[in-house]
Amino acid sequence: GSSCEKCDFETDLCKALRELDLQPGWIRRNGRSGMGPPYSDHNGNDSAYFISLSSEMQSSSATLRTNVFLPTDKEHVCQITFHYWISQMSGTLMVGLQKHSEDTVTNIWQVSGELQNQWKATTITINSTEKYEV
Repeated sequence: GSSCEKCDFETDLCKALRELDLQPGWIRRNGRSGMGPPYSDHNGNDSAYFISLSSEMQSSSATLRTNVFLPTDKEHVCQITFHYWISQMSGTLMVGLQKHSEDTVTNIWQVSGELQNQWKATTITINSTEKYEV
């Protein structure tokens, strides 16, 4: 069965992500916030919330971490689908995987150098024999 959990930022940060207070640089806003594009979410709704980097963060990086996911097996691979918007040529969006036995984060997906100014979606599949964070 599908055990999908939607993460839409409408009330606050969704369960999949750790508390936003721990993540300087990210702000929760919608298209009406007067902060420039995007002016709506990926469904074209201008009052729906998403998270974006605050303008002070343009020259540095900011991280979002998920809560801990359990190991995957043949029946339970993990698929994460997310929508993203890149409005800076110099920006790079990376998805990393940190297994609990490892200190380092392994980069498993990235996109950069595309000034798209449109919402795109991607799905990543994760297999891990131990607990992990993304």
